[in-house]
Amino acid sequence: MMNVFRQRCSGSIGRALLLAGVACILNACTYERNGPVVHHFRDVKSEEPRGNRITVCHGYGCQNQTRVRLTKGDVAAIAKVMRKTKKKDTPHEERRAVAYAVSWLEKHIGKKVGTSNDRPGMDYAGSGDPGQQDCVDEATNTTSYLLVLQHNGLLKHHKVGTPFSKGNVLIGGISQWPHWAAVLTENEGGQRYAVDSWIYENGENPAIVKAENWYIKDLNSLPKPIT
Repeated sequence: MMNVFRQRCSGSIGRALLLAGVACILNACTYERNGPVVHHFRDVKSEEPRGNRITVCHGYGCQNQTRVRLTKGDVAAIAKVMRKTKKKDTPHEERRAVAYAVSWLEKHIGKKVGTSNDRPGMDYAGSGDPGQQDCVDEATNTTSYLLVLQHNGLLKHHKVGTPFSKGNVLIGGISQWPHWAAVLTENEGGQRYAVDSWIYENGENPAIVKAENWYIKDLNSLPKPIT
């Protein structure tokens, strides 16, 4: 299967457009990586989390990588946010809690790695800027955050899946550029959810929607943040 992890939400157009078009024909415009989530980190040439130590991608396409270790106090703060957010012990409420946890992590880590002012969505001026993140960075980092939650027993109804992408540049051009998201899979029934932080400014809650309902039309019609 063609490796499309280096295709960015914004940036170099020529070669990436050609690859995206070929991939779209071969893979029906949905790009899946078979196998465990660790394969995603290998494909983007980054490190998977080791306990509470993560490698944060920034600068677009994981061009810049910064290691961050979360303390016991950080994990306790995340757990507190999730307990406060959940109203019931259900998968839906757990996803709400995850959204707030990801928001907390983005704010906390943004201060450490210099991405606090990451601009939302597509920004052609952002490639190579260590303070900015594209969807490859965001999907990779969000996956790391979810794995930290899983490692610390903060996920009861879900497990972390492998990031995936959709896009159809042959039909929609740049507005349907290949776009990546992290994945949560519900334990009961196996429903997959896209967890998308790229749409919004750093620290806003991500969108969490059923994978089949995510990114159907174009980059201007992505889902709203979970509240």
